[in-house]
Amino acid sequence: MKTNSGSKKRFTLTGTGKIKRKHAFKSHILTKKTTKQKRNLTHMGLVDKADVNNVKILLGLK
Repeated sequence: MKTNSGSKKRFTLTGTGKIKRKHAFKSHILTKKTTKQKRNLTHMGLVDKADVNNVKILLGLK
């Protein structure tokens, strides 16, 4: 099965098999957001366990 091209650019696997993702709302219209907001959006997050199966299908892992 083919890997979804958009997904492989957006998600990465950790060594333990979890899926890392970037936070949304950090690409434009940044002037009205506080410095604290922007700083906290910089860090990577993990995909919620409710969405893990769908993301793994997109990445061709299932």
